[in-house]
Amino acid sequence: MGIYTEEHEIFRRTFKKFVEQELVPHVEEWEEKGEIPREIWKKLGEQGYLCPWLGEEYGGAGADFACSVIINEELARAGVSVAVGLHSDIIAPYIASYGTAEQKKRWLPGCASGDIILAIAMTEPNAGSDLQAIKTTARREGDHYVLNGQKTFISNGISADLVIVVCKTDPGARPAYRGISLIAVEDGTPGFIKSRKLKKLGLHSMDTAELFFDQCRVPAANLLGVEGQGFSYLMEKLQQERLISAIGSQGMAERMLADAIEYARTREAFQNPIGKFQHNAFKIAEMATEVEIGRAFLDSLIADHLAGKEIVTKVSMAKWWIGEMANRVAYQCLQLHGGYGYMEEYPIARFYRDVRAHTIYAGTSEIMKLIIAKRLGLG
Repeated sequence: MGIYTEEHEIFRRTFKKFVEQELVPHVEEWEEKGEIPREIWKKLGEQGYLCPWLGEEYGGAGADFACSVIINEELARAGVSVAVGLHSDIIAPYIASYGTAEQKKRWLPGCASGDIILAIAMTEPNAGSDLQAIKTTARREGDHYVLNGQKTFISNGISADLVIVVCKTDPGARPAYRGISLIAVEDGTPGFIKSRKLKKLGLHSMDTAELFFDQCRVPAANLLGVEGQGFSYLMEKLQQERLISAIGSQGMAERMLADAIEYARTREAFQNPIGKFQHNAFKIAEMATEVEIGRAFLDSLIADHLAGKEIVTKVSMAKWWIGEMANRVAYQCLQLHGGYGYMEEYPIARFYRDVRAHTIYAGTSEIMKLIIAKRLGLG
């Protein structure tokens, strides 16, 4: 589709080598610790792999979104759960798009260098998909906002230096979404409490936390954009967020399939490679077809996104279908590995756990279907 130039391919080879040398050898250690060391973020920043789309005035390379695609694809294929896509391509764009000149100058260089790790706090114990139901409030008092509330399932929550908090500056607004704002809270702010690190089924290297705000006084200058416009900002950025999710799902599916084919060629049973058995061969053929369909659809969306087109309906389809497809591939690939697939020494065990979240975060499969149906005029 002509997405990548020769420069992009050179970038991919360079980044892939970095991943293989600097990240992959340490994955098991990070899985045990439940977080990525800060020095890894710094290394990523030093090499220009964080927020590569940022302009040079903020420490970026001024690259296009295709570089972000490459980074997210290669991390997914390598099975490295460092939340670069979340940091660089989902959260940082809020600052770049809605931040003041002072906010951009203050935070974006650190985002590019790895000195500032980002998180976004949307979900609450009683509000997940329905963001309008959030209860975290921010009351204006002079030159400050006073935040009170609780957030959960926050990726990078423990390691974050800056958290964009989705809150209600007007709890009485009708409709409710008109009272939602985005406020950036820096680590160390009195009343901002990083609670327990949550234990998850998968994505163990990516720390996930509960956050509390107890009379947390944040400078009013930390408001992102216009008060009451937070919900609109979130909706504007969801296209790229869901595209990033689909890219991760596709990359993992491709890696799992490649590993399964190699295993089927070398593992023998009854004096034959297990790939010779028709049932196994058919399963692999089915998976290969679905993975190829996912790649073709995804590449068309990446091209459209790079061209600045609106792809909300199609990217919702991709986020749902590719996420579910990757889970089907994970199930069949683990089954193909037999007992070895259940052992941690084989990557499929970790991929199987990690990919399960892809049908939940960034909007569940069910929410994606609702969006698709409404945009088809059915709701």
